[in-house]
Amino acid sequence: MASTRDITRRIKSVKNTKKVTKAMELVSAAKMRKAVEAVLKTRSYANLSWLTVMNLAKIAQKDNSLHELLNQRREVKKVGIILITSNRGLCGGFNSNIINKAVNDPTLTPPLVRGGEKPEVEFVILGKKGAVAHRRFGFNLAAEFAKPDVVTQVAEVLPVAKMIIKDYLAGKYDKIMLAYTDFISAIKQTPRVKQLLPIDLSEADERLGTVGKGDNINEVKEIIAQKQEKYFAGQEYIFEPNPKEVLNEMIPRLLEIQMFQALLESNASEHSARMVAMRSASDAADDMVDDLTLYYNKARQANITREIAEVVGGAAALRS
Repeated sequence: MASTRDITRRIKSVKNTKKVTKAMELVSAAKMRKAVEAVLKTRSYANLSWLTVMNLAKIAQKDNSLHELLNQRREVKKVGIILITSNRGLCGGFNSNIINKAVNDPTLTPPLVRGGEKPEVEFVILGKKGAVAHRRFGFNLAAEFAKPDVVTQVAEVLPVAKMIIKDYLAGKYDKIMLAYTDFISAIKQTPRVKQLLPIDLSEADERLGTVGKGDNINEVKEIIAQKQEKYFAGQEYIFEPNPKEVLNEMIPRLLEIQMFQALLESNASEHSARMVAMRSASDAADDMVDDLTLYYNKARQANITREIAEVVGGAAALRS
């Protein structure tokens, strides 16, 4: 059994650790409130911008050759994945969940590629922890961008957006995927991989911009249908100077907004995950202190019993 001095030191160490985790919990809670506020302010805009461009493109598009960013006819030989992670750890399974989701995405399975071969994959990373996917799984790293802890404007994603649009149009990638974490609530965050390029006009984004209004997919679809009916039913559009020029301007903006919203979602999810992880660590420290205190009392009692036995034994020896 450990000495009471060692147990006392251990209790003191655990209490000091709890002070750190509690402070980190409070800091994460403050950051989470700001991040969630930013997410809620931009969700409706992100969703409506997607629906607007989708409706414009459907009206203007006679075939997939109207705009290269809408072209679905490419054979998928090379995939670029934009992976959004955190810069720091201590946030539970936040990073491992999104990395595993990106690595195990159905896009990388043979049935989607003619000839049964997996496409080549390259990662574009936002956040220092994303490098784990590059090192652990052996995927190529195309670029790494700094991810701000506090996101305030779309300009912070412009370098990434311009690079991936340029590479896609140049034929470097046949598909661009975006891996991020959707913020559902303070205790629930869902990793998600969505197709960014080519833009799929067959269906609306069923999550981005509506996830805070209901986690049930049927409820989300109903919200999207209501928006379609309210804002786009029976609308007629006049394109000036022509549909292609209009889409040339709007589609890149759409992609920037989508990436910006995904970054906001990931930041809110990160701070929520860190807050919950630090709260769990603080609770675990309390439990550990209770266990150590009980262990200390048992050790102290054992020492007292031993000392009494020694005194009694010594007195008996003197009497004999």
